[in-house]
Amino acid sequence: MEIAIRSFPHLPMLIPVFLTCYRRTFLGAFLALWCVGLAMGAQALWNYSSTPGTAGAAPERWPANAPFQPRPGRATLVMLAHPHCPCTRASLAELAQIMTHGEADAWVLFIRPEGAEPGWEHSNSWEAAAEIPGAHILVDADGTVAKAFGAETSGHVLFYDAAGILRFSGGVTASRGERGPSAGGEAILTALRGGSGSAPSHALTYGCPLLTVENSP
Repeated sequence: MEIAIRSFPHLPMLIPVFLTCYRRTFLGAFLALWCVGLAMGAQALWNYSSTPGTAGAAPERWPANAPFQPRPGRATLVMLAHPHCPCTRASLAELAQIMTHGEADAWVLFIRPEGAEPGWEHSNSWEAAAEIPGAHILVDADGTVAKAFGAETSGHVLFYDAAGILRFSGGVTASRGERGPSAGGEAILTALRGGSGSAPSHALTYGCPLLTVENSP
């Protein structure tokens, strides 16, 4: 060490400079990796929130095999929901808003998939649905009713007019778990005011698969 110092008399002064540069380089690399990870996480979250679920073909007229029938002369809203899907809470909030804008009956059917125990469907979403004025709540054991309405994703809403004709099928949120205006919500409000055309409107549904015991997609 003494020989090195004699050969390089400025070495003691350079050591702190070297350590400082090393620390800055290490910190810069760490920050760069952190930013890359943060960006990748944000992209994954965006992809998840903006990816819609699947949907089958909804019947153009009220299905005769439904366990309940609409009241004569009344429009009817039907929502199929997974009781443990976190995305569905936003859909229920939007349904509550829709119910304040027009005269219609609402039915919320919570799926109890095959293999789930009785009572499994009672959740925070069930309680939220129970607070919606004018909404009726039922259990859809094994998803029989969901299949009849062509629903495959939690939060799927169908709107049938007073004549039992389908006017809307799809979701009422702009993305997974997002509250606020959406194409589906606006389409239902237009139909409630009697402004929809002869063909039913459709919108993407954002939520969990209905017929699963898991609480996430």
